[in-house]
Amino acid sequence: MPGHVALVGAGPGDPDLWTVRAMRLVGEADLVLYDALTDVDALRGLTSAQLFFVGKRAGGASVDQETINRLMIRAAKRGRRVVRLKGGDPFVFGRGGEEMLALAEAGVSFEVVPGVTTAVAAPGLAGIPVTHRGLASAFVVVAGHTAESLDGGLAAVRPNAVTVVVMMALAGRAGVAERLAAHGWAPHTPAAVVCEASTPDAWTWTGRLDELASVEAPRGAAGVLIIGDVVEVRASLAAAVAARQEPTRGEVKYGRY
Repeated sequence: MPGHVALVGAGPGDPDLWTVRAMRLVGEADLVLYDALTDVDALRGLTSAQLFFVGKRAGGASVDQETINRLMIRAAKRGRRVVRLKGGDPFVFGRGGEEMLALAEAGVSFEVVPGVTTAVAAPGLAGIPVTHRGLASAFVVVAGHTAESLDGGLAAVRPNAVTVVVMMALAGRAGVAERLAAHGWAPHTPAAVVCEASTPDAWTWTGRLDELASVEAPRGAAGVLIIGDVVEVRASLAAAVAARQEPTRGEVKYGRY
């Protein structure tokens, strides 16, 4: 039987946020190549497949993309059912496009299973909508690991006109604040940092753009930066919840108020 590859989005972290199709494919897989943001303990409980870590984290050793492509292609050509499990959505800074093309060029059967992108899920779980009537009617998601990628995204939008979500930039948040200022964003613009969204280690900071550089985020955490007036919705939400004066019932979990 010919093999098959599924490029599967695993959402922001919690397996409860995987799609039904993602869960089924993982359970049926012979080989799962998973990313750094995957809950590996949960993964082991969902499948008997061989698990192989191919994640990338800033400053750490990683498996290069060409090797990942070869692993997928070789396993599929040997008749194995492969799941390439990627944090968030495969096509939002996940190199899903590169992997899709590599599989197609190699003549390997594959499918795409979208995931909940962290660019939207992380702010939302922290009580920050990326769009909000009267505050922002659009948002832009940019990669912040280099000044070039950040400048390319910021040059396309008018300062303080949209919500900006910056991925892969937690360690370089001071540089992000500097580039935003250089592009004309006001120092008092609301800003937020959301780390480890949807996990028990979830952590959120809110403040101003000119305070972003001094934020002490959890060491080793993965996170996103959000800049724009929508950040203020979080404070409004907290005030509304506090005004209810109701005792908390049951488990307190991200995204529940």
